[in-house]
Amino acid sequence: MQARAGTTRQSLLETAARLFHEQGFAGTSISDIGNASGLTSGAIYFHFSNKDALARAVVEAHFATWPELIERQSPAEGPALQALVRLSFAVARAYRDDPVVRGGARLWGERYAIDARLPTPFVGWIATARALLERAREEGDLADRVDPAAAARSIIHAFFGMHTVSDALSGRADIEDDLTDLWHLLLPALLADPRRAEDTLARAVAGATGCADQAAPRVRVDAE
Repeated sequence: MQARAGTTRQSLLETAARLFHEQGFAGTSISDIGNASGLTSGAIYFHFSNKDALARAVVEAHFATWPELIERQSPAEGPALQALVRLSFAVARAYRDDPVVRGGARLWGERYAIDARLPTPFVGWIATARALLERAREEGDLADRVDPAAAARSIIHAFFGMHTVSDALSGRADIEDDLTDLWHLLLPALLADPRRAEDTLARAVAGATGCADQAAPRVRVDAE
């Protein structure tokens, strides 16, 4: 029974996340979630005390996605800058394809309407990017002029700003091409040897996992 309850709760979270993403917090009722999930309101309230608690659980599930993804995409071995690029593509795909990630992102944007304390975003990503840049410095791949702390903040600002624009213009349909363009700008500035930018990007894109059935983004290879 405990396993069944866990399966029901996860299914409920995914259904709620999808509706929250499509309709927003205010536009989604417990009845909507019940109709979409095939559960009664009483069954939903068995797992969550109210809609605010359900929204908080979706946001927490969104945040819980990242530790395993970071570990998988940025292992201790291999070039750190390549790992940073690879991780960015995996995260972009999650924001485009994962209903819990998408729902959690919209809910956090509507946080002032939710009567629940939600996790603080971005700080973990800044710390992750900084750690990878510091590792790149130890590996000799980071340009001397680059400060890892400042660069990490700028990269995360640019990355999530790109997501906002991509979501508004295309529902993130073009997110991988947009991200490729961003790295074309950033990598030559980050690398100690800018000539390695295209190779670093190509290797990172080839190594990214998470949505293997998706077409690979375009990677420009400049003529020698």
